[in-house]
Amino acid sequence: MLPNLYNTDDTIAAIATAEGVSAIGVIRISGKQAFSICNKIYKNKDLTQLNSHTIHYGFITDGDEVIDEVMLSVFKSPRSFTTEDSIEISAHGSPYILSRILQLLIDNGARLAQPGEFTMRAFMHGRLDLAQAEAVGDLIAAQNKAQADVAIKQIRGGLSEDIKSLREQLLNFASLIELELDFGEEDVEFADRSQLNKLIEQILHHIDPIIQSFQYGNAIKNGIPVAIIGRPNAGKSSLLNLVLNDDRAIVSDIAGTTRDTVEEVLNIEGLPFRFIDTAGIRATQDTIEKIGIEKALKKIEEAQVVIYIFDVSDTSIEEVLADLEMITAKNERIHLVVLANKTDLIGQSAQSNLLQQLNKVGYTNTLSIQANKGSEQALLVLKSTLHESVKRGLVSDGQTILTNLRHYKSLSDAREALQVVVEGLGNRLTSDLLALDIKRALNALGEVTGEISSQEILINIFGKFCIGK
Repeated sequence: MLPNLYNTDDTIAAIATAEGVSAIGVIRISGKQAFSICNKIYKNKDLTQLNSHTIHYGFITDGDEVIDEVMLSVFKSPRSFTTEDSIEISAHGSPYILSRILQLLIDNGARLAQPGEFTMRAFMHGRLDLAQAEAVGDLIAAQNKAQADVAIKQIRGGLSEDIKSLREQLLNFASLIELELDFGEEDVEFADRSQLNKLIEQILHHIDPIIQSFQYGNAIKNGIPVAIIGRPNAGKSSLLNLVLNDDRAIVSDIAGTTRDTVEEVLNIEGLPFRFIDTAGIRATQDTIEKIGIEKALKKIEEAQVVIYIFDVSDTSIEEVLADLEMITAKNERIHLVVLANKTDLIGQSAQSNLLQQLNKVGYTNTLSIQANKGSEQALLVLKSTLHESVKRGLVSDGQTILTNLRHYKSLSDAREALQVVVEGLGNRLTSDLLALDIKRALNALGEVTGEISSQEILINIFGKFCIGK
């Protein structure tokens, strides 16, 4: 737990850079006594007399002993991340030196910061709302451009602005509904029911795409599982090697060489795709191969995208359709990409006829490829198809993207409550019953930005941050 969660009277300090030896290490100090504590160990200038947002050269000392030669950055309240007086000491990145400086700060009155406590103070002082604070953690954890872009947009208030605007409009109507309760005996209506119904429709129209974007946002945050499925010798392992540009999987003319799943991650246009090569699907008496096939079928259920690859020279259209029917029966929600492999073994006319047949029965994401030989153009088309198949219908350009499960649950709760209000308006429910569901929707929206929050939620969120942030 975070001790003294709401107590911001003390001054906190922590090493902000990662553990290990580095050229530079940074120690952060924040609180009312930040300048006076640092003055006791920094020899050069009186920090209280310096301008905010300035950098100064000097030495950290313990009595007469010089500990390190440092650069010290000054941030005066309220113009800092926490809105408090803050200092960042850039020292040499020796773990010994950094821990020695941190101990000096603690000996002179600072307290070791808890995980996420600097960001928590920024939230407590109104510098960030809760959604923005969580985005700080997402930005630190970002491993690709898509994750970083979404986090930056949320830190800048993209999601928060949407939620606050909707909540403010609904709050105005909630106030009028509450006012009606004070005049219950007089049977008056201060809130125009038709306008309230119209507002709720507008809110639902606005939050529905945000809720829907969670599928895409979750893919950005956690990666998109892509199962490569097909019969033995269809070219699954060759395809994995082609996509990764590496001999990751064993390729052999002997059917059934892939007995277990092989997984690798590749970023495509900023999105992390987890490619999973699986055992070829066929009837077999081999006990080990059977286990591999069972795993392959399980991966279909877990995948968000399935690449079905088949050998055009050795698989009939009836067999292909049977395989595709089996795949979609196991997972109706998947994005399916069909790859006709070894197309160099059949004529152009036969190839076109095959693709047309598949398109006619609804398999429009159908491409041709020669996985064992490799084609830069075919690979680019495949990657673009994978990216678009995930993004299509989920988000539009410039839209707020939801990546946080807590936000998704809160917005879903708000949507459910608003739907109940719409039904209540249709059934001409009384003001007190309408007020209950409107309040439930307001609370759910407020949970996203932290206008409504509990200590338990705050501890859970900030406790996941690293110390020093």
